[in-house]
Amino acid sequence: MTMKTTKTLNPANCDVKWYMIDATDLVLGRLASQIATILRGKNKPCFSPNQDCGDYVVVVNAEKVQLTGHKLDQKMYYHHTGYVGGIKGVSVSKQLEEHPERVLEKAVQRMLSRNSLGRQQMRKLRIFVGPEHTHQAQNPIVLDIASKNRKNKRGA
Repeated sequence: MTMKTTKTLNPANCDVKWYMIDATDLVLGRLASQIATILRGKNKPCFSPNQDCGDYVVVVNAEKVQLTGHKLDQKMYYHHTGYVGGIKGVSVSKQLEEHPERVLEKAVQRMLSRNSLGRQQMRKLRIFVGPEHTHQAQNPIVLDIASKNRKNKRGA
């Protein structure tokens, strides 16, 4: 009697694709969760939680992302300078004016694992301010997340 072994997949066995998402008028959290799913590779049949089998994601128009409620005024991003009493805070509205790509980057980063695998997956995320990007050579597949969200709202 021969035993069947479980095949473990590695990144070499999974085909890697490039996706492009236009963030115009999309809600930040919903967009970030869908990007995190693609970066982890959970949308593929070859998903393995301990391997990086995710795809690359290119996001354009990061400055046009929407926030719901009063988050634009009340939500703060904190960091510490390393000195005593050196905690600094920046509101989302100011961050969107100065560095809009960091808002989406932080939202996606906080949805991934806090280890070396999460950092490896974050390297596959490319965020651009404006409609232009530098990855035309990879022929990214355009994902229309806006229509996907509209379907979910109508169906519920």
